[in-house]
Amino acid sequence: MGNTSALAPYASHPEQSLGRLHSTSDSPTRSEFQRDRDRIIHSTAFRRLKHKTQVFLHHEGNHFRTRLTHTLEVSQIARSIARALRLNEDLAESLALAHDLGHTPFGHAGERVLHEKMRAFGGFDHNAQALRVVTSLENRYAEHDGLNLTWETLEGIIKHNGPLTDANGAPLEKYAQDGIPFGLDQEIAVSDLRLDSYSSFEAQAAAIADDVAYNAHDIDDALRAGLLTIEMLEDVPLVGPIVREVQSKYPNIETDRKAHEIIRRLITRTIEDVIRHSESQISDLSPDSVEDVRCAGRTIVGFSEEVAASEKGLKRFLFSNVYRSEEVMEPVRQAERLLAELFDAYLNGEMMPNEWEEVARSNNEHCRARIVCDFVSGMTDQFATATYNRLFDADVDFR
Repeated sequence: MGNTSALAPYASHPEQSLGRLHSTSDSPTRSEFQRDRDRIIHSTAFRRLKHKTQVFLHHEGNHFRTRLTHTLEVSQIARSIARALRLNEDLAESLALAHDLGHTPFGHAGERVLHEKMRAFGGFDHNAQALRVVTSLENRYAEHDGLNLTWETLEGIIKHNGPLTDANGAPLEKYAQDGIPFGLDQEIAVSDLRLDSYSSFEAQAAAIADDVAYNAHDIDDALRAGLLTIEMLEDVPLVGPIVREVQSKYPNIETDRKAHEIIRRLITRTIEDVIRHSESQISDLSPDSVEDVRCAGRTIVGFSEEVAASEKGLKRFLFSNVYRSEEVMEPVRQAERLLAELFDAYLNGEMMPNEWEEVARSNNEHCRARIVCDFVSGMTDQFATATYNRLFDADVDFR
């Protein structure tokens, strides 16, 4: 079941887990967090990530990342960080594998559409939707809906980016305007998820692994798509020094090899920065338990100040030159229109599959909107496109 004796005192120890909403028998071969990981991997929502967009809608046949390949990269990085910091690698892996389960088809474009459509019904948030997926929408077990994950995994899914409220219950950060996402007031865990506290180090490791992964692979995919050249990166924060170093050392190798060398060095150096900085922060905090971590009042596992500032500069560059480029935005706008029209059609009476329609028809408009949102958000890019073409006699094709 893994060597838990090697874990630091501030790590999440599976034998100290608060447990699951629905009781289960013990496993003689797996820890509780290993069981969570396995349940996530075998879920329908996890398999669907293979056909959901990361950034580029025209990914088929072009080796661009999907949500699934991105998730696997995040998992590998999260495990590396957790291992170096003596955290629970299984919990970090579970959280990395689950972190995008609530994403819609067509990347963040789909999330923007569904949040706007659901404003009158509690909004849409992909982190909250991931929690809804694992606690309700995955319904293959004989005795309960959901995957029945441990409290620690559920906590990490919803709080890996930090607290959602202050000590008085007031929403924080992006939730300050629209309020706490729908569904968090329901009984979804064995105990209160404590939305005002920070998450475990394992959840923090998964969150920073997400940043490391998508910074690197978005550069890689943008180079493959021809939106960027290696020369354009020479003066970009964080990656620029690495580009110049590789250009100097390997001036005559093929562009693809040069790009790979840049990306692998970027990943390695940002991971090493996270580990060094986090070790220093942990030493200063001197936590004796995971409860000390939750009450620390700040995120501990992350980039150093210098790398964090450079990483923000890299994000600004990618936003201007990749995410808002016309080559990306033209199909994104088309996808937004497609998903908005699909949502409206189902909300206004278009028949969903039987098991969805039966539930929707037995509830009021508010509930129908949420069920339609669940159905549409769970679609893959291909299924959403094919369904739209069938319903509207259209010929949309993002390939």
